[in-house]
Amino acid sequence: MAIDNNQLLRFTTAGSVDDGKSTLIGRLLYDSKAIFEDQLEAVESTSKRKGHAGVDLALFTDGLRDEREQGITIDVAYRYFTTPKRKFIIADTPGHIQYTRNMVTGASTANAALILIDARHGVIEQTKRHAFIASLLHIPHIIVCVNKMDLVDYSESVYNDILAQFEEFSSKLYVKDVRYVPMSALDGDNVVNKSTNMDWYQGAPLLYTLENMHISSDINKIDARFPVQTVLRPQSKEFVDYRGYAGRVASGIFRPGDDVVVMPSGFTSTIKSIDTTEGQLSEAYAPMSVSITLTDDVDVSRGDMIVKSNNRPTPTQEFDAMLCWLHNDTSKPRAKYTILHTSNEQKAMIKEVLYKIDINTYNREEENKHLTMNDIARIKVRTTRPLMVDEYRDNRITGSFILIDDATHETVAAGMIL
Repeated sequence: MAIDNNQLLRFTTAGSVDDGKSTLIGRLLYDSKAIFEDQLEAVESTSKRKGHAGVDLALFTDGLRDEREQGITIDVAYRYFTTPKRKFIIADTPGHIQYTRNMVTGASTANAALILIDARHGVIEQTKRHAFIASLLHIPHIIVCVNKMDLVDYSESVYNDILAQFEEFSSKLYVKDVRYVPMSALDGDNVVNKSTNMDWYQGAPLLYTLENMHISSDINKIDARFPVQTVLRPQSKEFVDYRGYAGRVASGIFRPGDDVVVMPSGFTSTIKSIDTTEGQLSEAYAPMSVSITLTDDVDVSRGDMIVKSNNRPTPTQEFDAMLCWLHNDTSKPRAKYTILHTSNEQKAMIKEVLYKIDINTYNREEENKHLTMNDIARIKVRTTRPLMVDEYRDNRITGSFILIDDATHETVAAGMIL
């Protein structure tokens, strides 16, 4: 299966306050020439007004006025840039404990997580918290950026100590690929260009690592899942009898001629064609948006899922999940919510909170089961009608959901199916 050479990599940054996340992203954008002239001029004038000698790189990402005044990141700031090898979307997430929900939001679609560590402080509680959330969200790749090496005289022994500290606790987490880069984001050492101050480090700079990271195998190509978003009936002379089922491929590969099942109805058919605005395709794979036509005139509507006959998700009305509570109001026992799972919308309730997790110690908290903002808990969910689910660790699309408060229409929680 051919993948575009300039494929998209999404990565999130996480670290304690003042570890230099925004400066690192600013350095990446600045040194890779990914900043527009007007942005550069605005940041230069703000830096001058604040009395900085050079350009304050952090200002490229601190978009909210509150953030610029406090010099911290509050919201998730998304930045886009491109190099000849790859396109990138960066989610710059907050470091404070009270913004755990923002980190979960920013990291939920990421291929990689950059976890920053201040070389002077080593592995701290925040580092463990961010690594735990990255593990919980099954982010496939973690790059540990040991920053501010200039403030410890580029010491190899300090770097090695931090590696040992991180490896000791991360061995308990579900993380497949961990890499380490010593750097100084402020001076540009090992960010885009290789450092001359750390000859002992034989690895690649951060940008080279991101450009060459293999992410094609991160997508689940085995379990074919196509949640239907809408039914296309053009009713034009050119497409008199056209009935296409439009949506985005969640995982797997679909080809014309494949035997498929429409769930939850169980109707079987064969794929007649896979269409896009550019024409017909010989195959479709995640995350492509396409329209699928079937050889049989079966009843399919939004919220249904087209899957392969020999590989089906589990239709279930009750399941366990890890939940991150996103709202200011606490959860209400057995309250009714709307659950949004792929394109499927149902009524649901939290049947039971089994335990909360203390993300500083990873210990289970089984006494207080009221969920407040930023809490992470294992819960039981019950829905009015079956959802077609996979485990989150196998499929991040069909294994995730959000809960919406019926009264306020606000998103109150995000969950990962176990």
